[in-house]
Amino acid sequence: MSDATRTTDETYDPERPGRLLQSERDALIPLLREAPDDAYAVRTCCPGWTVRHVLAHCGSALMRVVESRFEKGVYSPESNDRDIAERADWSNSRVVDELERGMTEAGPFIAKAKGRLDGVALGEWVHAGDVREAWGRPGAYGGPGLPDALLLLAARSKVVNSVPLHADIDGRDEPLLLGTGDGTSPPARYIGDAPTLIRLYVGRPLTGTRYELAGVKESELSSILD
Repeated sequence: MSDATRTTDETYDPERPGRLLQSERDALIPLLREAPDDAYAVRTCCPGWTVRHVLAHCGSALMRVVESRFEKGVYSPESNDRDIAERADWSNSRVVDELERGMTEAGPFIAKAKGRLDGVALGEWVHAGDVREAWGRPGAYGGPGLPDALLLLAARSKVVNSVPLHADIDGRDEPLLLGTGDGTSPPARYIGDAPTLIRLYVGRPLTGTRYELAGVKESELSSILD
């Protein structure tokens, strides 16, 4: 996960990241509580990480926000690995306890950062999708938080100067405009569902999806959370 610079979107809502985290908490934590211990050893789409690794990373990332611990190199691969290793002796229930606390308490701290930490909330939501995907559960990269996640995705795409893209999303009345451009060339075009759009932008597997993409390569849309 990485942070973000402040978006200049006039519709920016500082409460959106916290709202996304809490809606995901309410959906994910009961699923984690009822899972057997061996489910935590299942491999995810994140290279080298099991479900437990993903959850340990997520909990530690959020507690860094709550406790304002942002030393040099925070959220780097090396920092993430250290955070996971520090929790190696924890029970699965303790890992979930920390995650639940972080998802509950981090929202106001992210709001005070005025956009700089919005990428953390979006990354947490994506990782919840990674867990569902690993367990074969429905709703990966979807669910009740999807409307807020899409708007955070759009804002993040502007922060990282992604190529301009006009997304016609199934079931959404208005197109979603992502990325930035100089106005000299038409934006790329996406037609498909929202979870697949999320997958494209965060580099998740696209097996079994259906969509149309014109004017840009898939690889140019996979850097939102870098």
